Amino acid sequence: MNQLEHVEVIQSNRKTMSIQIKKTGQVIVRAPYWMKDADIHRVVKDREEWIKKHLKIVEEEKKHQMCISEEEVQELVRKAKRILPQKVSYYAEKIGVTYGRITIRHQKTRWGSCSSKGNLNFNCVLMMAPEEVQDYIVVHELCHRKEMNHSKKFWDEVEKILPEYRKQEQWLKTKGRVLI
Repeated sequence: MNQLEHVEVIQSNRKTMSIQIKKTGQVIVRAPYWMKDADIHRVVKDREEWIKKHLKIVEEEKKHQMCISEEEVQELVRKAKRILPQKVSYYAEKIGVTYGRITIRHQKTRWGSCSSKGNLNFNCVLMMAPEEVQDYIVVHELCHRKEMNHSKKFWDEVEKILPEYRKQEQWLKTKGRVLI
C-alpha cells in the first residue's frame, strides 16, 4: 500500500479527493487535476489503515459470497417472473404510478433499477431475500416514477408506503451483500 502503483488514480475536474474500495478489492483514488502526485501519495499513506480495514472487509465478503449455479439462476428468474410483476402491480396502484416493461436479470451490483421511460429491472437474486426486502426494492424503484433521484422528496414517497423501509435497507447492507 506504500506505493501508488497499488491503486488506480483518476484525476478529473473535481474539487476534492476521494478513495473508493471496489467489491473486487480494487482501490481507486479520485483527485483533482491540480493535485500533485506527492500530495495524493501522502493522503493515501495517511489513510492506509482505513484502506486496509476496508480491503479486509471486501476479502471477508468474497469468502462468504454465494456461488449459485446456472440452473439456480434460471429457477430464481422463473420465480421472480411469477412474483415480482404481482408486487409491482399492487404497489404501483398504491403509489399512483404507471410503469413499462419489467425485466428480470442476474446482476452483480444492483437489486433493481427504473429507467426514465418507466421500465423496471430487477435482480433475480432478490428472490433469496426476505419478502419485506423484495417489497422495499419494488417500492423503491416505483417511487422513482415520481422522483428520478434520491432526494428527500423521493425518500418521503418511499416512507409513505413503507414507514419502516430503513430496516430493509439495513438488511441489504449487512446481509444482502453476500447475495450479489
